Amino acid sequence: MVMQNRVLGRTGVSVSPLCLGTMMFGPWGNKDEADSIRVIHRALDAGINFVDTADVYSAGESERIVGKALAGRRDDVVLATKFFMPMGGDDQNKRGGSRRWIIREVEDSLRRLGTDYIDLYQVHRPSQDTDGAETLGALTDLVRQGKIRYIGSSSYAASQIVEAQWTSRDRHLERLVTEQPPYSILVRGIEADVLPTARRHGMGILSYSPLSGGWLSGRWRSGAAGTPASAARPSARFDMASLANQRKLDVVEGLAQLADQAGLTLIELAIAFVINHPAVTAAIIGPRTMEQLESQLPGAEGTLTADVLDQIDKLVPPGVTINPDDNSYGEAELTSAALRR
Repeated sequence: MVMQNRVLGRTGVSVSPLCLGTMMFGPWGNKDEADSIRVIHRALDAGINFVDTADVYSAGESERIVGKALAGRRDDVVLATKFFMPMGGDDQNKRGGSRRWIIREVEDSLRRLGTDYIDLYQVHRPSQDTDGAETLGALTDLVRQGKIRYIGSSSYAASQIVEAQWTSRDRHLERLVTEQPPYSILVRGIEADVLPTARRHGMGILSYSPLSGGWLSGRWRSGAAGTPASAARPSARFDMASLANQRKLDVVEGLAQLADQAGLTLIELAIAFVINHPAVTAAIIGPRTMEQLESQLPGAEGTLTADVLDQIDKLVPPGVTINPDDNSYGEAELTSAALRR
């Protein structure tokens, strides 16, 4: 398999259309470290040169496993990780986007990853109580120190993307060059604003969950619903009593038939849909096992005709997310009653 690489936003960095997500390596997913490393090596051998992880994945174990797997191959990989989520229990200072935490946590990630630089350091979620200039200022210092090369965001709404770009321009700070949103056939909300906004600002998009947490893997089908493979996945996304999830089951049946008619597996159809969007640079796949990886790799070569895309639009209209629980947007804004009343 020869993957046709793409340029990551306007950075000039060439990355594969599939990015290896590593949330499932460690106690959250595959507890066999040696097997996880074999999966990572197979992905690299298949042409993937883009790897994404996060400090919070299995409390740092994912980063450690990735670092061990990349020993001797580090310079061949565009390595991305993230910060923001709680890493110290109830300690409010061991999380978030403050300068204090960023400067400390990047050192921990570098140590776990066994490297002296991170190619792409991403804010895992937007903060409601930290000035954007505080976060961007700390990240700018890390770029100038050579500890990170580029900075990005994850699950930023369109307005937050614009605000961050303006802050960088006005304060002469490094700008966010990528955004990492959820995107799949079942979760298309970002088509309305996030994708066009990121594209206008020249940002690369590495979208996560192209299989919608397993919904588009064939694991959940009418009359044969499965259960999440990882406790890290929100239970509301898999509550089969939910009307929205019942609707998803119906859509999956239609997509499975469409994939069969197109000569593709459901997994290949789902991944091809994501990477065929002109704003998307790479789809983050998150295999737990070698079998899952092998089933997802052919998606990089999938080509969807206009007729197939039209049929998908009939099942899930553009800009529509069937189940709001699949979104990563507005969580902080709506959690506190004081922010909405």
